[in-house]
Amino acid sequence: MPDIDIDRLRNWIGRERAATDLITPRLAASLNAVLDIGGQAMEGETAPIGIHWCLAPDIVPMGGIGPDGHPERGDFLPPVPFPRRMWAGGELGFKGDFRVGDLVTRRSVVEDVAQKTGRSGEMVFVTVRHLYSTPRGLALDERQDIVYRGLGSESPSSAGTSAPVPGSRKTVRTVRADPVLLFRYSAITFNGHRIHYDHPYVTGEEGYPGLIVHGPLQATYLLRLASELKNGQLPRLFSFRSTRPLFDGGAISIGIETDTVPTKMWVADQSGQITMVAVSHPD
Repeated sequence: MPDIDIDRLRNWIGRERAATDLITPRLAASLNAVLDIGGQAMEGETAPIGIHWCLAPDIVPMGGIGPDGHPERGDFLPPVPFPRRMWAGGELGFKGDFRVGDLVTRRSVVEDVAQKTGRSGEMVFVTVRHLYSTPRGLALDERQDIVYRGLGSESPSSAGTSAPVPGSRKTVRTVRADPVLLFRYSAITFNGHRIHYDHPYVTGEEGYPGLIVHGPLQATYLLRLASELKNGQLPRLFSFRSTRPLFDGGAISIGIETDTVPTKMWVADQSGQITMVAVSHPD
């Protein structure tokens, strides 16, 4: 287990950057296709739910890629020496909408870097704030939580997580989590993280049993469900949290708890284990 110089890593707090991207009809249509939604995306129409996770990805030359397929650490994000990196969760505060044809500006800042010890071992959490603006003003205030862990450690958020009892669950849809789905989502988000498409790497180097379904993709399914529960409207505040890795193979389930207010949503793996939970908060 590498030594963590947390004081050095905390020097990244306050680091900022800005990027812009265009919501093109092709990008919107590509996300719709990944979500198995038909039809074309026309200029001026509301963009697909979750389009913000496809915008302004890190684009670096091949010489700047680290061994895990991500850009090398130490530029915007701190150089945490733990090899495993995953989304732990986040929160979305919607202030407006995204439309096909919008030029979107994203301003990002590292808000916190914290070292924690739990049943899963040593971890480093990095909190990033993203502000997305369109020509109409601020559209989204996002908090992103990233967790770094060592090899051989368990999922950090399984501890203390109470899964819904089977009687309170209602499955709304199922999705086949196969390598093609993961590859296509990696492609439209320009995500080179090898845990999502490189089976020899994820099993041999990081020790997982299979390819890992993207956290943002799971969150997109839940955000889409939250919108459906509000008659097509996006929630003003939406929070989500990963509880364990979700691996490829077979059908995964997306659903709700029927006896909670506000309604809680979840993603479950092929054996029924909860992998992500979310809450669409009241306005």
